[in-house]
Amino acid sequence: MRDLVALPKAHLHLHLEGAMRPSTLANLADRHEISLPPTPGFGSFAVFIDTYTAACQVLRRQDDLRRLVREVVADAALAGAVWVEPSLGPANHRGRLGADHDVVALVLEEGHRAAQQQGIGFGLMIAAARDRGVPEAVAAARLAADFAEAGVVSFGLDADEAAFPPEPFGPAFDLAAEAGLICAPHAGEFAGPASVRAAIEVLHARRILHGVRAVEDPDLLREVAARGVCFDVCLTSNVKLGVVPTLEQHPLPALLAAGVACSLGADDPLLFGASLLDEYDHARTTLGLDDAQLAEIARASLRSGGAPRALRERALAGVDGWLATSP
Repeated sequence: MRDLVALPKAHLHLHLEGAMRPSTLANLADRHEISLPPTPGFGSFAVFIDTYTAACQVLRRQDDLRRLVREVVADAALAGAVWVEPSLGPANHRGRLGADHDVVALVLEEGHRAAQQQGIGFGLMIAAARDRGVPEAVAAARLAADFAEAGVVSFGLDADEAAFPPEPFGPAFDLAAEAGLICAPHAGEFAGPASVRAAIEVLHARRILHGVRAVEDPDLLREVAARGVCFDVCLTSNVKLGVVPTLEQHPLPALLAAGVACSLGADDPLLFGASLLDEYDHARTTLGLDDAQLAEIARASLRSGGAPRALRERALAGVDGWLATSP
């Protein structure tokens, strides 16, 4: 079999704090004398949020955040990613690490430095949280636009889709689109196909984080494929959070068969225990995707992210070269 590490790819669906190494979480919690919640068994989005919040809370100093960024970039490179585009909610660190603007500037500075050392590329998604309300989302979009020339390449929308539908957040995504950012909200995870349609029609989505429940609506799937919208799919988290019953029943093969562009991402490796490389391996060994399909997933990740054109073209040529080698 061809080496999956050698397959050039982008890691697009990755939450920065949720990508913390377990050893780093334990080390920082011990250093700052912070009690951690029990290791999640999942089945509940609320349990997920509790653990994610803990990962944010152990980041007490700017050096802690810098360490996190360095390790996330290093882990991406180890998985064969040539571009990593983690998502950051600056409001998660407000009051501990400085103003939102300062947090974004720090992450970009450390991200670019670490990526240069690893020989890969780094971009940042700024994400608004549904449960913080529309005014906060608009402020986050303005913040993202302020950094559009400094390494922020995309704008997202996190938190509970079922409780907070997409439509009210249209003004925030209007601002992001006007600034030239890739609009990439969560949809089609805890809410059904209607959330995917609204993300495309109201939030200007060029990528959708998850999107898998669009499989319930064949007409929508045809529209997604025709528009070239990419789904940033996360196999393991979909199973752990009950979006799909088992990995074997994941709709990724059906999405690909319908012509939908799909990338693979680890979502929150700290919480779900799967790396980017694990996700590619699951797609190969459990879902039965062949190397041509895996190569197309890698191509979709490179085409749909915010990587500079030169990096993207080199990586796409590398995908072709990977596929041309003997397995």
